[in-house]
Amino acid sequence: MKEQSTKHTTYKLGYHFVWCSKYRKAILTGEVAAAAETELRRLAQSNGWTIHSLAIQPDHVHLFLSAPPAIAPSQIANTLKGASARMLFKQHPELKQELWGGHLWSRSFYVGSVGDMSEDVVRRYIEAQRHD
Repeated sequence: MKEQSTKHTTYKLGYHFVWCSKYRKAILTGEVAAAAETELRRLAQSNGWTIHSLAIQPDHVHLFLSAPPAIAPSQIANTLKGASARMLFKQHPELKQELWGGHLWSRSFYVGSVGDMSEDVVRRYIEAQRHD
């Protein structure tokens, strides 16, 4: 992962996201999985986010993505899940029969931050900066 920048910020910040289909239904296969991948990549590009890795499993998605620090991880997840669900339901109306509640994705998601320094390295660096 390389450093990226905006007008006022330089950052090297990545997120590992995982979210599941509603009821853990194995619906992300074949054409549906391909359409989901295409849409997630399109959404990331249109928002200026960088996808480093993406794996779509039958009942969940793993995504490693970089985004500016001004964008909250919850905003990223909500954008990706909401827009991809709308598009997948539109392109594949048969999904509504599998997911009778009208939701493609589970409400929850996992996000972990990814960087090039461990917690211990950061702690030692900050402690070394003290001027007592």
